[in-house]
Amino acid sequence: MGCSSCSTGKDGQPRGCKNNGTCGTDGCNKLTVFDWLANISLPLGHEIFDCVEVRFKNSRKEFFRNNEKLTLSIGDIVATESSPGHDVGIVTLTGELVKVQMKKKKVDWTNPDLPKVYRKASQKDIDIWSTARNREEEIKKRSRELAIALGLEMKISDVEFQGDGSKATFYYTAEDRVDFRQLIKDMAKAFSIRIEMRQIGFRQEAARLGGIGSCGRELCCSTWLTDFRSVNTAAARYQQLSLNPQKLAGQCGKLKCCLNYELDAYLDALQEFPKPETKLYTEKGKASCQKIDIFKGLLWYTYDDDSINWHKLTVEQVSEIVQLNSKKQKVASLEEYASVLVEEDTKNQFENVVGQDSLTRFDKPIAKRKPKKRRNKNFNRNKKDAK
Repeated sequence: MGCSSCSTGKDGQPRGCKNNGTCGTDGCNKLTVFDWLANISLPLGHEIFDCVEVRFKNSRKEFFRNNEKLTLSIGDIVATESSPGHDVGIVTLTGELVKVQMKKKKVDWTNPDLPKVYRKASQKDIDIWSTARNREEEIKKRSRELAIALGLEMKISDVEFQGDGSKATFYYTAEDRVDFRQLIKDMAKAFSIRIEMRQIGFRQEAARLGGIGSCGRELCCSTWLTDFRSVNTAAARYQQLSLNPQKLAGQCGKLKCCLNYELDAYLDALQEFPKPETKLYTEKGKASCQKIDIFKGLLWYTYDDDSINWHKLTVEQVSEIVQLNSKKQKVASLEEYASVLVEEDTKNQFENVVGQDSLTRFDKPIAKRKPKKRRNKNFNRNKKDAK
């Protein structure tokens, strides 16, 4: 969703507001919240909820108490309490929906120690804040060089300056514990600011940096996903996906979060299927399951002594055979059920007269027409004269 500042340039390309995640209208940011109670007036005698939600760089959001009863709306830049000094952020939500968000994030709104909103940011505060943010890329590059020089096995992924420019938070990822005491000394000496190191996971790193997934859309973790549930390879097995790490891994290097989206639907569908380890006993021998098609409701079985020939059966047919086996009865063979299935499939076939469904219809070269022979007009005239 674009904001009103993201208009089109002269060359037809999107110009963008160029605020790098600090858009004033809060229309093209990560994890934006729609205030559907904005146009509804409060009942008589009901005061506005005194807490607001403020967003800082990327997806970091915190709640602050509005003790000064400032008239705040979404998109206002405010100076908030921090330790030490103050920070600058953008108001993303006000009113009763803030209470819902605080309840969801398990934040106690009755806590008297909740940080406060000092004031609306002045032009001086905004200038200091913008100057500090413009230094982030340069400092991030320099801090990575210092970490490499010390031989530390860590990756500094992002730098976030405090609104007053007195402190910078360095977000890093690492496999093991890292001793960065010497790194902090070198960075404090080089940048002359207070340093805070904060370790984040690989999923949180991808959420902060953003990007485009293999589906062609923006990463879920950087747009709307707020809780990172654990993903394991069992989700891929239930969905009959090949266990290829290159296809199942996202930009964070972990399994894709979207593997959990349709997992419940697959689990519900698999309840109608017999378990894959279920054996079918026939007079020709014992058969084992080799493949399952959840969408079509089909299963493929092979005899243990003949693993080359696969027999396609429906869920109802397999359930019927299992029920007979439970009564210690054996069917003649799987070929009987497979032949019935083939006869049913032939009834649903149709003849493609036009050929519009053929994928190779354009591969055949078009035969060139032979040009018609034109008779010589002079020859015809001479023929008439001879007559």
